[in-house]
Amino acid sequence: MVKKKIGNLSTYLSEIAVHGIQEKKGNDIVRLDLRELNSSVSDYFIICNADSATQVKAIADSVEEEIYKKTQTNPWRKEGLEHADWIILDYFDVVVHIFKTEKREFYGIEDLWGDAQSTSYQSA
Repeated sequence: MVKKKIGNLSTYLSEIAVHGIQEKKGNDIVRLDLRELNSSVSDYFIICNADSATQVKAIADSVEEEIYKKTQTNPWRKEGLEHADWIILDYFDVVVHIFKTEKREFYGIEDLWGDAQSTSYQSA
């Protein structure tokens, strides 16, 4: 029973994160559902990219604001803010990856989790 409640919260957080990305016109938004994978580190990875460091930071700020507004939750960890090539917002069960376009192509994070169910979203 507890797992189901946690799962529902992580799904809700992932949806809010996608909305935050859409608000700042993030590109190629993908949600990877990792819940069925044995080696998963979280329930969801949310991945997007942007063409400039300024937009990467704006997307990260938007995701943080949206999640805090709706759940009063701050990320457990944040990485990459100083260079904004790849910002990670870690909410334990949901991890948001915001890349500069060329970094996303270089790291190919979706390929690393190729067995996960993937859902694509359009920017708002």
